[in-house]
Amino acid sequence: MMEWYQALGLLLGIIIVLLALGMPVAVAFIAANIVGAWIFMGGERGVTQLLNNGFGALSRYSLVPIPLFLLMGELFFRTGLGMRMFNAIDALMGRVPGRLSYVTVLGGTGFSTLSGSSMGSTALLGSLMVPEMQRRGYKKHMSIGPILGTGGLAIIIPPSALAVLLATLAQINIGALLVAGLIPGLILAAFYMCTIWLRTKLDPSAAPAYDMEPIPGRQKLLLILRDILPMISVMVIIVAMMLAGFATPSEAAAFGALGVLILGAIFRGLTWKAIRQSLEGTLRITLMAFLIVFGSATFSQLLAFSGASSGLINWATSYELAPIMMLLAMFAVLLLLGTFMEQISIMLLTVPIFFPLAQSLGFDLIWFGLIILLALEISFTTPPFGLLLFVMKGVAPPGTRMTEIYAAAIPYILCSMLLVALLIAFPSLALWLPSMLR
Repeated sequence: MMEWYQALGLLLGIIIVLLALGMPVAVAFIAANIVGAWIFMGGERGVTQLLNNGFGALSRYSLVPIPLFLLMGELFFRTGLGMRMFNAIDALMGRVPGRLSYVTVLGGTGFSTLSGSSMGSTALLGSLMVPEMQRRGYKKHMSIGPILGTGGLAIIIPPSALAVLLATLAQINIGALLVAGLIPGLILAAFYMCTIWLRTKLDPSAAPAYDMEPIPGRQKLLLILRDILPMISVMVIIVAMMLAGFATPSEAAAFGALGVLILGAIFRGLTWKAIRQSLEGTLRITLMAFLIVFGSATFSQLLAFSGASSGLINWATSYELAPIMMLLAMFAVLLLLGTFMEQISIMLLTVPIFFPLAQSLGFDLIWFGLIILLALEISFTTPPFGLLLFVMKGVAPPGTRMTEIYAAAIPYILCSMLLVALLIAFPSLALWLPSMLR
């Protein structure tokens, strides 16, 4: 019987070799799973059992909102509502250097709240904004980086299906955790904008300026009222429905899709072509997401069976440390697990251990839950196996290297780390809105 670190090293080594050979990430995970199941679970019977468990992972109720939120996001763009909002923000920005990067963060933050899916948000923003920024001469770190960062905002800005799942597993107040992410999410978006400003100051050629005609104040007000507020109101209604207990996340997602359909009809963008393209896009991204979930979920089960995941967690939490050091140790474990596992599996493995430990250390569980969500958000873009990195590779222009995607993600990972530090120093940033609810 292998030690946990030997099993972990073997499985990770197989995946790294397969990825280096150019195999798609989901296929690499599944291939490693088959080899690992043959070794650790008794040959052919183990492989059959592992694959059955993988299909069972795809039937989780927690995954139901994903295609619904993706459909809402697809309709948001296919009906022209997304372009209305992006164009309005673009016009309101004026002649600011790096304007399209700012538009990506501002519009992407709004879209993240509408889609609720980081993978869907990253895929759509990547296919929409990267070609346009490339055409205008933006360097890749100015086009890819903001999208990777903004895609992760869907985890912490409500409505977030992942936050709902975490609150359910940890048996904490779902509404409190949802609203706890609102202020930190907006702060993180502001950090991203500051990063863009700093990079344009240090390297003006990274985002070449282009002329844009100024618009009068009355037209600016019209753009806000007509092209921005109706879209954002969908998010507000979804959050209000969940907080009031009127709808479950899946029902709220369905209502959100209905709301976007109504707006599309009002703005005369709801055509049969838009509906067909939305359904096709939803199906394509959902299949991609579920294939990755299948590979990662079976991988997490194999880690659990071999003792690698429990050994890693027990090793990291076995030391007698001060509460803040224990928090950082748990955060580090989540980041490490997030480099090769999907977020739902990480939660299933760590929540039963981490939340009782956090409670014994005297942490507020809503605040701690938000820290967990931020760790998951960071792990989404952590090289080399962050899921959003591979989603971006799939929609980036031909010739984009993974090393370029990694480099583009690092400044936005540092922004998220800074937010974690602020939440540790000032917990009220996360707890003020939940206290207003109570």
